[in-house]
Amino acid sequence: MTRKEIIDILDGSHPVFGGLVARGMDALILLSAVAIAVETEPNLPAFWRGLLFKFEVLVLAIFTTEYLLRVICTERKLRYIFSFWGLVDLMTILPAIALLTPQWQVVRTFRLLRLVRLFKLFRGSHAMERLVNAFQEVRGELAIFGIIAGLMLYVASVGIYIFEHDAQPDVFTSIPQSLWWAVASFTTVGYGDMVPITPGGRIFTTFVLFLGLGVIAVPSAIVTTALLESETNIQKKLANSGDEPEKETQMKSAQTTKGE
Repeated sequence: MTRKEIIDILDGSHPVFGGLVARGMDALILLSAVAIAVETEPNLPAFWRGLLFKFEVLVLAIFTTEYLLRVICTERKLRYIFSFWGLVDLMTILPAIALLTPQWQVVRTFRLLRLVRLFKLFRGSHAMERLVNAFQEVRGELAIFGIIAGLMLYVASVGIYIFEHDAQPDVFTSIPQSLWWAVASFTTVGYGDMVPITPGGRIFTTFVLFLGLGVIAVPSAIVTTALLESETNIQKKLANSGDEPEKETQMKSAQTTKGE
């Protein structure tokens, strides 16, 4: 088996084993996520805790083997190692250090990065291509609106601090502390842990809530419009690519007619 065939199997593009290996790795990631959640149960029996530990060792061994195979079989090794997916693959096997050295238990949190690998399911997906194209088309508008939203959050935190600090010095203790209230209000969540009680603060909060609806609505409208335009552009490309063979056929038939 050649190195290219091994990479094709790991990427899921091999005609025989690619799909089976890809589905197996995806299932392993999902099972690993379930195991990470279950092992946090405080009353979990020792038998199940030991079984989950053995499963984690198995998962780490499989992903470590996959990473080493990719590094060995890839032609451009450094390009893969420092690529986005290469770094994700490396981070998912770093928890193996915690199994060898108890002082590195914090590294086990990197196990959650395995879920990022599930995004590989969307490679080649028409829906994902459309979404990526849409964000690329409106990235400038979204960046500008993000800056405006950040400024509005700061102004809101300053405003509510001015209105409420004297009435609630223990709640709105500072402008950075008031920033949490601004985020919760702009997103129209309103957790209720920081509530204005002065008339001025309530009037100011009303304006902030209306602005918050716009903060959420405007980016949604921008992305939705971009998605529709992206779908139209993709359909045009497909139509143009389908017309090219017909044009070639028509040109050949015209040349044949002239020759006759």
